[in-house]
Amino acid sequence: MTQHKRILFTGGGSAGHVTVNLALIPKLQAQGWDIQYMASKQGIESQLIHNLPNVKYHGISTGKLRRYMALENFKDPFRVIQGVYEAYRLIRNMRPDIVFSKGGFVSVPVVLGAWLNKVPVIIHESDMTPGLANKIALPFANKICLTFQETLDHIQSTKAIHVGAVIRDEILQGNAERGRTRVLFDKKLPVLLIMGGSLGARKINEAVRKNIRELTKTFQIVHICGKGQVDAAAEHPRYLQFEYIHEDLADMLAMTDIVITRAGSNSIFEFLALGKPMLLIPLPRASSRGDQILNAESFKRAGYGELLMEEDLTDASFLTKVMSLYDRREEIAGNMRAYKRNEAVNRVLELIGQFSK
Repeated sequence: MTQHKRILFTGGGSAGHVTVNLALIPKLQAQGWDIQYMASKQGIESQLIHNLPNVKYHGISTGKLRRYMALENFKDPFRVIQGVYEAYRLIRNMRPDIVFSKGGFVSVPVVLGAWLNKVPVIIHESDMTPGLANKIALPFANKICLTFQETLDHIQSTKAIHVGAVIRDEILQGNAERGRTRVLFDKKLPVLLIMGGSLGARKINEAVRKNIRELTKTFQIVHICGKGQVDAAAEHPRYLQFEYIHEDLADMLAMTDIVITRAGSNSIFEFLALGKPMLLIPLPRASSRGDQILNAESFKRAGYGELLMEEDLTDASFLTKVMSLYDRREEIAGNMRAYKRNEAVNRVLELIGQFSK
């Protein structure tokens, strides 16, 4: 009887730390791999992965890697240590051929547990500069795959390899007509889609809702506002809001003319692959390490959209940028068509195969 190869995925804390894994898992399943996933017990990754067939999920203790003072900072090291112990024991029994980590604080105990079991580890970094979790994980990994070529300047290591953006196949297979039928939108009117991230974006949500009347003079709006962020008071026939969209996301994107989004790497590269002009409103430095600002500036320089810093976000600046993006949509879409999608998925799959032999 042929023994299937086994891969253990990890990554979470946000949808962005799961997206790359979601792109790779079906490809590896088609090759006959046994797929396991290890991350937090109740994070968003557990919800997303439980929707996948034939993927066994293992929840472990995790802490959060904070850059600010908080009482939980004193408790989390013990949770991380507990998570490393749990991961070590599970991996020892599971005996995977390789571990693939997308990052996020939940991945650190898994990477350490794999290293202690002498299991090869590949990690993936989507943003221009590496996140804290991946900085911690890098000494214990065999390779780190990079989305941006420029990231090689930030990681002085022979372990670093530029692979490009890993895009989910299903995101490219949407049907605009099916999307409009789903939400009963008029084919003659343009569609504006707002995606603030898996947890939403409060300031973006507020800006959209304060300006619904003005925006709906031009657009029909799909607003993905984040868990618990739906506002029942914000009603308009041309405005629909959702906490999150799963199965219908590809169809919603297919019917979309322009997008308002944060600047997480996975999302913006998917919008680029789809040719959707973007208004980028990155997380400010006050609440992040500044990675989204770098991502957004790179895309702005390439001509893929407009940039609006959150600290400059007012009703007037917001509406001006949205209308400028719409007016320039054909020019921006032309810039996007010049972007050549690489074979990032195949490059990562080849790397996984090499290290699992």
